[in-house]
Amino acid sequence: MRGTLNDFPIDVETPEVIIRHVEWGGMIIERGQAREEADPGPLFTGLPDDRCQCPHWGYVVKGAMRFRFADREEAYSAGDAYYAPPGHRPVLNAGCEYVEFSPIEPWAQTMEIVGRNMQALR
Repeated sequence: MRGTLNDFPIDVETPEVIIRHVEWGGMIIERGQAREEADPGPLFTGLPDDRCQCPHWGYVVKGAMRFRFADREEAYSAGDAYYAPPGHRPVLNAGCEYVEFSPIEPWAQTMEIVGRNMQALR
């Protein structure tokens, strides 16, 4: 399969971020763009330790981002590949663009809680 990242359907669009994703071959491919710094930590409330429980493999295309774990913080810049195991909270710096790959089942379970929290915050 082939696709252009800009052609992925928009999943979330806020003043801070645009998140697009598509499902291919048992994985979710996500493209994120941060217009402003974005800390979606509150959206993970209700998950174990109030942190994302889905593993992600990704690449920072532009800018920088970081993952906050219970015991540390890891920072990534343009050109860095990363693996974020379950138990993290992402923070996107303004101008960050990334591509991320996640297994469908844990992604869907996490997004169910995130979606409910987004509705509650509106």
